Amino acid sequence: MKVAKFGGSSLASAEQVQKVVDIIKEDTQRRFVVVSAPGKRNNADKKVTDLLLAVCAARCANEPIEALLAEIYGRYEAIAAPFKIAADHLASIHTSLQQFVTLPYENNPHFYDTVLASGEDNNAKLIAGILQSAGLPARYMNPRELGMTVTDEPQNARILHASYEKINAWHDSQAILVIPGFFGYTEAGDICTFSRGGSDISGAIVAAGLQVDLYENFTDVDGIFSAHPGYVHRPESIKEVTYREMRELSYAGFTVLHDEALMPSYHAKIPVVIKNTNNPSHPGTLITNHRDNLEQPVIGVASDEGFCMIYIRKYLMNREVGFTLRVLEIFRDLDLNYEHMPSGIDDISIIMRSNQLTAELEETLLRKIAYEIDPDELRITHDLSMVVVVGEGMRQRVGITADSTAALARKNINLEMINQGSSEVSIMFGIHKEQEKAAVRTLYYTFFD
Repeated sequence: MKVAKFGGSSLASAEQVQKVVDIIKEDTQRRFVVVSAPGKRNNADKKVTDLLLAVCAARCANEPIEALLAEIYGRYEAIAAPFKIAADHLASIHTSLQQFVTLPYENNPHFYDTVLASGEDNNAKLIAGILQSAGLPARYMNPRELGMTVTDEPQNARILHASYEKINAWHDSQAILVIPGFFGYTEAGDICTFSRGGSDISGAIVAAGLQVDLYENFTDVDGIFSAHPGYVHRPESIKEVTYREMRELSYAGFTVLHDEALMPSYHAKIPVVIKNTNNPSHPGTLITNHRDNLEQPVIGVASDEGFCMIYIRKYLMNREVGFTLRVLEIFRDLDLNYEHMPSGIDDISIIMRSNQLTAELEETLLRKIAYEIDPDELRITHDLSMVVVVGEGMRQRVGITADSTAALARKNINLEMINQGSSEVSIMFGIHKEQEKAAVRTLYYTFFD
């Protein structure tokens, strides 16, 4: 038994949806289908989710939204056109969209969630109707009826553990259940969405709740590549990767799969396969708890920009009890997260996402550190990228770090930070943003060519 999740590019047009119908018909084990909102049909197009964001902005500015709603409805209507679906499916979508004209937005913390969730919700209604027209026993399944109960955290919801047992009650469903991704319901009955890209999370939650044999995540590429194809010409595809490796790659910039989507499947020990809707016969990339083939020590090289580093140096820092705690309490008081914290005996570097800082908040942070810590040196470095070398096989191979730093040195790439976790699954290098592509290329060719 399988859960098949289809992304926005797989559902962007009638032509793409026909491929989805064929995929579901081809395998009777695909009994649970999770869908995203329709994506872009071409580079100049807009995703339905982006159109819904425009609806939110217009509504909050007291501007008319009828034209936007008509454009959104037209997207669903165009997808449905070649299929002989029952009229009530489109009528339900139209009614759903029209409610936004009067939906209160002031003092309504769930306004954005309610509007944005309609992209997936209406698409699930449409896809269920299309599958029915193709002779399949499909039905639309609302997340509330399914049992997907989430925390009351608008746009950042988390699944409640009790949901898994409720979802499991649908294990023996004879119908193909078409479930909208991206959102669930609070215990009070309000819609709350996961973070953006959260349809992957929904698919993993459904797979874990139903205890299926495989979670298939269909997108528009033949699985996962060992490096960004925009940085490296025709990188190798990854046949099999562990959850730990995939988590590192997703964190460091691999956007094929939402990084939070791994957790439900990982805990339930359900393998995930990334497949291509446009090339379904390709085996794709399998994500598992464990892989036996560790001959290739490095499985991928990933990178992400948008970091900054706060460097603190104080003589005899290691003698001060609670020094790091006092620094982190400043971050906590300012509601700031940090990503990495390599340190020496007299210094510490704190890596964080730059988008957390405004100019005013940065000044406040540095002033509080200077006053409360009294460091000998304090500075902040902006425009950093993190480049990560990932592979479970690195633990069995001597010299990976040496090979990596030598490759970066040959290209005159200066290292602002180097960090290797105790798990030895990844090595991270902090570099200036303008050297990111060159770093990825030289590291890739060091281990893959």
